[in-house]
Amino acid sequence: MMEIFGSTSSRAIRCIWTLEEVEAPYEIHPIDFAKGEHRSPEFLALNPAGKVPAFRHGELVLTESAAICNYIAEKFPEKGLIPVSGSPERAHFDQWMFFAMSELEQPLWSMGKHRFALPEAQRIPEMIEVAKWEFDRALEIFRIGLGDQTYILGENFSVADILLGQTLFWARTFKQPVEHANLVAYSKRLRERPAFQRVRALSKEGK
Repeated sequence: MMEIFGSTSSRAIRCIWTLEEVEAPYEIHPIDFAKGEHRSPEFLALNPAGKVPAFRHGELVLTESAAICNYIAEKFPEKGLIPVSGSPERAHFDQWMFFAMSELEQPLWSMGKHRFALPEAQRIPEMIEVAKWEFDRALEIFRIGLGDQTYILGENFSVADILLGQTLFWARTFKQPVEHANLVAYSKRLRERPAFQRVRALSKEGK
């Protein structure tokens, strides 16, 4: 049984979405930050950083959402969520995975850190405006890369779309405008996927 530690209101949603796409059995262990559960000895044994998601499959423990999603996709190659290693498609897949984590998500997380996540003494309000500028630049690169394709790799949906799409959803939560027509349509397609609809149902149940 694959186990996810986190909730649909955190980056764990990426892993849960991937599990729903491959239709694998799994268990969610919600971690309540308000109660300090991320600092419990049990959770710190899984992830010493005290962050979510964490993932366990037998003896294997992983703690980075992109790595977790890739692992799940590799376990179910018949679902086609990750291209074959060494192929040109895999190279482009890796490119967009790294882009999602280092360029598209990074400024959103900077906003979050300087709004609420960092200790108050470490927050720099001016960083929020810098992060907004960075995010807009990343959106423009994303717009060009997607073009008129259905998904970032063309017609084939992949884990890269899960990371990119969830980051766009996160931007909306942060009230960051995403107005490029192709990105708006892309976001809508992703939200309509049956697997994501199942994730939304879990969110409404408080998982």
